[in-house]
Amino acid sequence: MWNLFVLTHLVFGSVSQDSTINPEFADRLSSIYRHSIPLTSVNELKGMIMNQGVRILDAREDDEFSVSHIRHARHVGYIWFDMRSIYDIPKSDTLVVYCAVGNRSERIGEKLQKAGYRHVYLLFGGLYEWVNQGNPVYNSHDIQTTEIHIYDQNWSRWLEKGCPVY
Repeated sequence: MWNLFVLTHLVFGSVSQDSTINPEFADRLSSIYRHSIPLTSVNELKGMIMNQGVRILDAREDDEFSVSHIRHARHVGYIWFDMRSIYDIPKSDTLVVYCAVGNRSERIGEKLQKAGYRHVYLLFGGLYEWVNQGNPVYNSHDIQTTEIHIYDQNWSRWLEKGCPVY
């Protein structure tokens, strides 16, 4: 299945092969993604952030976002997602969408593409992989935290760092 992971990235996204991601986690992600949105890796997103050339959208629910999120991410939600929440973002901007692992954010990315956004990417592995690679997350008071809201008990096994919140 690891070959499927590499092939997926060559065909569907620009994710460079990242040896830090758990191969079983990568295989699981590749099996649930529709591969409708180009992928980006945690390292690629960090580079985009440093160059200030990206808008980060969090496609989780309010309670998840308030526990922790990537700093400067805009909460757009999933169940109640509304295009009006991003009306001020030019369609030429680069957008990276994430959720816990990427399933919900891929659906939001599809909506963004249909609305005319041309540079939409899915963060491969979502917030779990962001944290697994040792990157900081912040709560609703902009205080760094180790807490991560667990969307689904079955997926919690893939969170290798941080403190799960159920």
